[in-house]
Amino acid sequence: MRAAARLLPLAPPALLALILTAPVAAGLAGALAPAFGLPDAPGLQEWRRLFDQPGLATSIRLSLVTGLVSSLAALTLSTLIVAALHGTAAFALLRRGLAPLLSVPHAAAALGLAFLIAPSGWIARALSPWATGWTEPPDLLILNDPGGWALTLGLVAKELPFLLLMTLAALPQTDAARQMAVAASLGHSRSSGFLLAVWPALARQLRLPVAAVLAYGMTVVDMALILGPTLPPTLAVRITQWMTAPDLSDRGLAAAAALLQLALVLAALAFWRLAGRATCSLTRSLATSGWRGRGADRVLRPLAATLGATATLSLAAGLAGLALWSFTGPWSFPAALPASLTLGTWAQNGASLAARTGTTLALAILSAASALALVVAALESLSRRGTSPGPRLLALIWLPLVVPQVAFLPGLQVFTLAAGTEGTRLSVAAAHLVFVLPYVWLSLAPAWAAWNPRIALAAAALGAPPSRILWRLRLPMLLRPLLTAFAVGLAVSIGQYLPTLLIGGGRVETLTTEAVALASGGSRRVAGAAAIAQTLLPMAGFWLALAMPALAFRHRRGMGEAP
Repeated sequence: MRAAARLLPLAPPALLALILTAPVAAGLAGALAPAFGLPDAPGLQEWRRLFDQPGLATSIRLSLVTGLVSSLAALTLSTLIVAALHGTAAFALLRRGLAPLLSVPHAAAALGLAFLIAPSGWIARALSPWATGWTEPPDLLILNDPGGWALTLGLVAKELPFLLLMTLAALPQTDAARQMAVAASLGHSRSSGFLLAVWPALARQLRLPVAAVLAYGMTVVDMALILGPTLPPTLAVRITQWMTAPDLSDRGLAAAAALLQLALVLAALAFWRLAGRATCSLTRSLATSGWRGRGADRVLRPLAATLGATATLSLAAGLAGLALWSFTGPWSFPAALPASLTLGTWAQNGASLAARTGTTLALAILSAASALALVVAALESLSRRGTSPGPRLLALIWLPLVVPQVAFLPGLQVFTLAAGTEGTRLSVAAAHLVFVLPYVWLSLAPAWAAWNPRIALAAAALGAPPSRILWRLRLPMLLRPLLTAFAVGLAVSIGQYLPTLLIGGGRVETLTTEAVALASGGSRRVAGAAAIAQTLLPMAGFWLALAMPALAFRHRRGMGEAP
């Protein structure tokens, strides 16, 4: 413990920033060289190959439309829920329902939605044949539709809990209660008061989370492989296919496409920024027009409750469908429930699932523990200096979430190949760390800042050195947020698909890569079992984060409720 305490000053925030920016910069540099034929045959031949690819314009359109529409829908829905329902019993119920779904990996959520809305899925079975007349699955292209609407729906359902959590975290910084009270005194309804008085300040706080959601929606690969169109797929999926193709000449094509994808994301972010300014101007015009929106609550409250409940129930029903499929025997269409339940799928695939669970857990524990140690060290370093994280550090923390994975991971893979580290678990865990670190920071930093500094002042007055204050007071009192941040890190690592696939070179198999592989034509029972195992791991982490402080502080009144 003393050795660790002595190392803390050696881990300043600059080290954290270096760990976050170096892989992104190296990956982008690694993509630039092959995209321009360096060093063998410099030129634009890879770009000419790229623009000659059939269906490229459709892939670009799909990336733009799914990313922009899903981000706009998720942001609108989260804002509508907070504006119309915040502080009500319906909001508390909805929040309790959405919070556990935050830990569901994207691939598992996509698989659950696919099992729900497919022509042979649970919804069609529940309505057949009594309402539809179908005795066989209908020939409808619901999944993998050419317009990417199934993918958009999945992205909205999965990103809604994240944006809702970010909105609630940012709300105290907007002086919302006082603003709403002033708006109410001027005759505004609840919804119009929130929109005109609170939303402009809230939108500024949500810029980086929304940018991360937009970048992710445009470049997601695992959900696009399960729900998205196939002929042609989104640009991110095509980049992954070129990057993992046996023909090494496609690596230059993938690098050029990765840079094109980065340019598209930057253009979409710029468009989003301009649209945001236009929305703010419209809001100001609305505020000065005398509009009070007195009847808005009667419409928006039930609408927000209905849409929020639909998103929650669709994810929950999808997960229930996954669990049911993993235990089914024969289950033919249009039966709504299976004829029998069996443990056969789990027994036949237990060994492979156990091996992949072990690999998934090892990667998650290593990356989450490393991220937690680095974040604690950086926060403690800032505390001892008496400063807080500046805007530059916060921007760097968000960098790996805003820059698309598919834009810099191909370049990073080139570096791991050159270094001979591709395909090792350590290199995959290091790649996971780049994406785990920001989420661990976002989970822990608010609780760290909220810790009462007078406790440290009293301890210092009694002669306790800074390291003793940290290990004997601050960390024990922050046990609950520390464990929650660790659980968040576990969940983020468990859900990583592209870093595992590219940096692992296909030789590191986790539950996520297994679930995505099985989704494309494998057995529903085995895919359901893999997705459920993938979902249970982060949920177990969050359960332990709640249970352990209660157990540790069972004899100390009030400590179990510490932030």
